[in-house]
Amino acid sequence: MSLLSIDVGYLNQCLEDLLKIPSPTGYTDEVVRHVCEELEKLGFFYELTRRGAIRARLKGEKPKPARAFVAHLDTLGAQVKSLKDNGRLEVVPIGCWSARFAEGARVNVFTDNGAYTGTILPLKASGHTFNTGVDELPVGWDYVELRIDAYARSRDDLERLGVEVGDIVAIEPQSEFLDNGFIVSRHLDNKAGVAVMLAAMKAFIDAGVTPTVDLYWLFTIAEETGHGATSILPPEVASLIAIDNGTSAPGQNSDEFGVTVAMGDETGPFDYHLTRKIVALCKDNDIKHQKDVFRYYRSDAASAVEAGADVRTALITFGVDASHGYERIHMHALRSLAELVTAYAQSPVEIARDAREFSDLQGFTHQPTEDAEQRLKPESEDPEVEP
Repeated sequence: MSLLSIDVGYLNQCLEDLLKIPSPTGYTDEVVRHVCEELEKLGFFYELTRRGAIRARLKGEKPKPARAFVAHLDTLGAQVKSLKDNGRLEVVPIGCWSARFAEGARVNVFTDNGAYTGTILPLKASGHTFNTGVDELPVGWDYVELRIDAYARSRDDLERLGVEVGDIVAIEPQSEFLDNGFIVSRHLDNKAGVAVMLAAMKAFIDAGVTPTVDLYWLFTIAEETGHGATSILPPEVASLIAIDNGTSAPGQNSDEFGVTVAMGDETGPFDYHLTRKIVALCKDNDIKHQKDVFRYYRSDAASAVEAGADVRTALITFGVDASHGYERIHMHALRSLAELVTAYAQSPVEIARDAREFSDLQGFTHQPTEDAEQRLKPESEDPEVEP
């Protein structure tokens, strides 16, 4: 087994293209179309659910126990809550993110009459008018409003424009791809994960390599609102690996370089055997990696388990600085993740019993419980140690 070569230029272009397509949860049709067209170019068989979740497959040497990777196409966003008398819009968030990061954001408001640009502003947005009142205004969605870039000085003006309660608001990513490998943009969660999957898929096609078992590539459309991979996980899949963002921040062990392997999130520990296999693959293939535990985080894998799927789960991540805010990542992490995906897909199946949904105890796994070896004497009392 060897790492497959990752086309970094393709990975970079995939991410650029994805970031240009607005896709807040509930408004994902166009990004779904884009990914399906990309899968067709790569020559992958795929299926599409009614709402737009995508399931692609790459045949392996055996059909079971199948493996799957999952990343989500939807992003954070907002929705029109009410039309205000001053011609501004009250908005509420789509997904979990702070209004602190909404202030100053450029947006697109999608109405039945077409799209309008605009800006989310604090209620007190002018220092010349409010002086220190700008700084004293609390942070929260109750303290911001959306200024639409059209003639709108009253509620009646907004209605004439065709703006209605419930219209979707997409946040402009304002992406920058720097020469030093850093990428700064909103919505790197999780369009970077989608780009990683596409780059890994291309690597298999380019190399003509057949994976150990069937591989499913799942692209979901409602992870930010908690739904995730509940509707597209086939029963053949025994192991599900989510690819998403890690939280590079004080108190966390995530990093913007290499792979961050999540050992647990707010829903509990990830599968003992699968996570340790992933770490072993990183070590065997000299992939920089670190482990982390996320306290305020859930992924596509969590929703699958909560829906009743009997599947081993893991989460591998690219470290994101300021996740769900003004995000930054590095291409090193994306390339490392894509390489890890190819290594895992070529690795042997250690738990053959996973090919069956139900079985007896034969072949069931063990977890170590033996006491660890340790020194019981102070070093100064060890006869083998020089004083």
